[in-house]
Amino acid sequence: MISLWSTCEGNVPNLQFPHNGVLHMVYRKGVSYDLEQIQILALSSWSQLQNDLSPENWQRLFKSLSNRETYVELLEKSCSFVCENTDKELIGMAFLVSSGNPTDIFLSEWCYIRYVSVAPEFAGRGIGRRLVEKCIELAKETREQTIALHTSEIMHQARHIYESLGFTVLREIEPRNGKKYWLYTLDIA
Repeated sequence: MISLWSTCEGNVPNLQFPHNGVLHMVYRKGVSYDLEQIQILALSSWSQLQNDLSPENWQRLFKSLSNRETYVELLEKSCSFVCENTDKELIGMAFLVSSGNPTDIFLSEWCYIRYVSVAPEFAGRGIGRRLVEKCIELAKETREQTIALHTSEIMHQARHIYESLGFTVLREIEPRNGKKYWLYTLDIA
């Protein structure tokens, strides 16, 4: 198996895609100097869920999203993809963690996607879908067998994207932040 680390650290050209013939966005691999913008993007994107959560659950999620170490760790152990606009602001991100990094949800033999996020003002432009596609492409290039992710009942758009890309529900997992969550997988071998 080819390492995600070596592939992620390689010199990969930026990809520019026009959206609606007006806005040009660049998809590239995220790096450590993106850390501040990654954290700002996460807070902006996930703040949309505040009204769907109880105050206690929102505070727990907000605390996690505000923790700089969350993103430092992800940048160290994953390959991140980001989308930036013409002003070089990050407007989308996703992280692909290679197999061999098990959690209480994800098996050791799976790679998995974390924190797919899009700035609210750029929602509905295909950014989230393209970021997930980039993760799938890299997983195939590095000969991963299965990609996993988890998502909740309040993430309707995300579930639609994942299912349209071939992810299927493996099982319901323990609720998080007071909401139902499902574990999705996609076999790519």
